[in-house]
Amino acid sequence: MAISLSVVLLLAIVLVVLMRGGSLKAGPAIVAMLFGFFLASTGMAPSIQKFLNSIAETVNGIKF
Repeated sequence: MAISLSVVLLLAIVLVVLMRGGSLKAGPAIVAMLFGFFLASTGMAPSIQKFLNSIAETVNGIKF
């Protein structure tokens, strides 16, 4: 849950920055948000979640 909340917050910040910078208009931003909302209710949602979790675990496992 903490990872998905962090990702949502990060994507919201990126969306606001893109809209404020003029590289993304409000219409396409709304379409992108609706696409994500409806994609989350499909059968692909668990696969996408597993993929994002594996990426987060990989990044977390990197040691410097």
